[in-house]
Amino acid sequence: MPSIESEHVSIEVEGTRADVVITRPEKRNSLTGAAVRDLTEAVRAVEADDDVRAATLRGEGHVFCAGFDLEMMAGNDVREHDALHRDFRELLDTIDAMTTPTVAAVQGAGIAGGFELTLPCDFRVLGADAKYGVIEVDLGIFPHQGSTQRLPRLVGLAKAKELVLTGEFVDPTEADRINLVTEVVPGDEVDDRARELADDLTEKAPRGVENALRAFSHTFDVPLGEGLDYEHALAMEVYGTDDRREGFEAQLEGREPEFSGR
Repeated sequence: MPSIESEHVSIEVEGTRADVVITRPEKRNSLTGAAVRDLTEAVRAVEADDDVRAATLRGEGHVFCAGFDLEMMAGNDVREHDALHRDFRELLDTIDAMTTPTVAAVQGAGIAGGFELTLPCDFRVLGADAKYGVIEVDLGIFPHQGSTQRLPRLVGLAKAKELVLTGEFVDPTEADRINLVTEVVPGDEVDDRARELADDLTEKAPRGVENALRAFSHTFDVPLGEGLDYEHALAMEVYGTDDRREGFEAQLEGREPEFSGR
């Protein structure tokens, strides 16, 4: 996949890693309807490219995403906000369904919609000085793009209620303790660490990673027995691949495997 740019988003490809970058640094990478649609198109392009084995989601400059553009939000009526909500829901559901693993790089700030944008990602790297959380109860609304649904699945219902109903930013150390984020690093190291983590993921067996993510997608949606049956069926698909044979041979021979995705 060649590197491409739209008005609000760019895709940068290095080897088998893609970086999806929000490019509105002058607006702290805040989101508009057009930016949301550009992001959706970008993550779909990443997912469709068989050569991409992992992706980061980042913001240009020193801020990941400050949420939705407040001037735009203040002027939206109910109909306009409903349309925006549907577009953003489509973006988050698209990320959630990806079989390409994703790493969110939360530098500077991930606020409101920017916070919820990270929730469907598989990994979240957070800056030690970042403002991270949902503030909507102080704006006369409440966060309604996953904070009452995805967030409890990550941190539990009680902690999710605390974060949503107080509108306070979660301290990065606390975010790490409650497993909301994968790790916390100094702010100026966030993007590099996210890329490093994504690069590590590209070295794993692609079909194994893809099918593991497919299996995880059923974790909370079906009875345990049905989920275990689905997990087994996906595992049998992987067991017949060249990569499975390469992985076992490399382990027995004491070398690093070279996975082909077949």
